[in-house]
Amino acid sequence: MTANANVRPGSDEPSADAAGPVDPSRAVAVVGTGTMGQGIAQVALLAGHPVRLYDSAPGRAAEAVDAVAGRLDRLVEKGRLDAAERDAALARLHAADALAELADAALVVEAIVERLPVKQQLFADLEDVVGADTVLATNTSSLSVTAIAGGLRLPGRFVGLHFFNPAPLLPLVEVVSGFATDPATATRAYETARRWGKTPVRCTDTPGFIVNRIARPFYAEALRVYEEGVADPATIDAALRESGGFRMGPFELTDLIGQDVNEAVTRSVWDSFHQDPKFTPSLAQRRLVESGRLGRKSGQGWFSYAEGAGRPEPHTAAPAKAPERITVRGDLGPAEQLVGLFEEAGIGVAREEGETGGIELPGGALLRLADGRTSFERPAEKIVHFDLALDYAAAGRIVVSAREGIPDEALAEAVGLFQALGKQVSVIGDVPGMIVARTVAMLVDLAADAVERGVATAEDVDTAMRLGVNYPAGPLEWGEKAGFRRLCSLLLQMHKRYPTGRYAPSVALARRGYAEPAEETR
Repeated sequence: MTANANVRPGSDEPSADAAGPVDPSRAVAVVGTGTMGQGIAQVALLAGHPVRLYDSAPGRAAEAVDAVAGRLDRLVEKGRLDAAERDAALARLHAADALAELADAALVVEAIVERLPVKQQLFADLEDVVGADTVLATNTSSLSVTAIAGGLRLPGRFVGLHFFNPAPLLPLVEVVSGFATDPATATRAYETARRWGKTPVRCTDTPGFIVNRIARPFYAEALRVYEEGVADPATIDAALRESGGFRMGPFELTDLIGQDVNEAVTRSVWDSFHQDPKFTPSLAQRRLVESGRLGRKSGQGWFSYAEGAGRPEPHTAAPAKAPERITVRGDLGPAEQLVGLFEEAGIGVAREEGETGGIELPGGALLRLADGRTSFERPAEKIVHFDLALDYAAAGRIVVSAREGIPDEALAEAVGLFQALGKQVSVIGDVPGMIVARTVAMLVDLAADAVERGVATAEDVDTAMRLGVNYPAGPLEWGEKAGFRRLCSLLLQMHKRYPTGRYAPSVALARRGYAEPAEETR
C-alpha cells in the first residue's frame, strides 16, 4: 500500500484535519535558533502552540528560549502582551536536546544554514523521529523545496514555509509546493499560517519563489542606470522613492540588506534560471562586495555609515521659469493626470489631437513620457523625456532627461513646468527607459510571466510584493494603471537598444498588452 502523507501513525486513513490548520493543542517544533528560528517560534508560541526549539549546537536551544522570553518581556513592557499571556506562553516553550524530543510535533519548521546537503540530512533524520502525519517545512529562501525533499520516504508531507524577517512583524508567508508536495499538505500549511495571523500566498517551487524572483529588477535596473553613468545612487534612490513611491531606494536598501546577501540572492536566481539575461548580476555590485563595502554592517556600501558622515544629496535642478502656456498633443496615457495639475497651477493648456502623446513647450521642445527610446536618435527634434510616477499629484520629484547639446532654454522650460507643480526636478543623462519606467516595466513583465507559468495567481503576486517588500502597488496592479501595451512597447524599444534578451518582453506581457484597446497607447 502506498504511504500517505496525511495519516495518523498506525493508520491508513487520512486525519480529519489533514487540510485544516494545525490544532493549537499540538506541538510545533523549530529547528535552528538564529533570528529567523526564534521569530518563527515566537509566532507559533503566541498562536497557542506548545513549541520545541532545537539546535545541533549544544546550549543554543536554551539560549534561544531565553532570547524569546526576552522578546515577550519587551512586548509586555510596551503593553502589547499581558503578563499572564506571557507566562502561559513561556510555560509552553521548551528547549530540546535531541531530535527525538520532537516526536510529538504536528509541524516541524527548519531554519538552518542554506546548504542543501545539510537540510536534506536533517529531514532524513526527522523522518525517523516524527509521525507520518507530521508536516515537515523548510524556511529556505534560495534552495529548491523539491530538492530538499528529494530523498524523503514521504515527500508529499513536505512544504516550504518562507517567512520574512523579522517573522513576528512581517505578515507575508510564502507557502511553496514542491514537485511532490501533497495539495492537502500545502493547504494545511496555508491555513496554519493564516491562523497564526499571517497573510499566506501560494506558489510553486520556482527559483526565488514570488518575491525574490520578481523583485530582481528593482535592484538590477538601478544598478544598470548607474553603470551607464547617467545618474548617481542618491538621485536614483530619490527617483524611485519620491516619484515611484517605493519606501526605500535600491542603493540604500541593499546597503541595509547587505551587499553580499543581496548579490548572492541575485546570483542564485540567475544560476537557477540557467543564466537568463533578465537576471544578470551587476558587475558594479560585485566590485563593491569584493572590496568589502557591504553596507551598514561594514560601515560603507554605496553610502558611508561612519559617525558623522553625511548622505549625498540627489541632483536637484536650480529654479527655472515655468512657461505660461503649453499644448498637450494626443493622449499622455498614465501621465494624463498632469493636465489637471498644470491647469490648477495656472498654466494655460491647449489640447490637440495627435498620434504622438506629448507636451509641446513654447520654445518648441516636446516633453514625452519615457518610452524606451532616447532623444539623441532624433537630433532634429528637441525631445525631453520625463519619467513615470505612481501618482503625479503625490510625487515629490520628477525626473527628466535629454541628449547632450539640447538648447538650455528647452531644458529649462521643462524643468520650470514641473517646478510650477511644487515638484523637485532631477535631470539625468539620456538613457532608454529612464529610471522608474524601466524598473516598473521589468517588474510587471516578470510578474505577468510568473502568473502565466502558474507560479502564483495574480492576486497572490500583488499581495506578496506589497507585503513582502513594501511595494507601493502590486506589479500587476501598476501594469493595469500604466497600460500593459505601453509597458510592452517600452521594453521592445529597449530590446532594440540592448539586444541581449534582457528586455525582450515575455509572451505573457505581450498577451496582456494586445488585450488592451490600442487607443490607450497613443
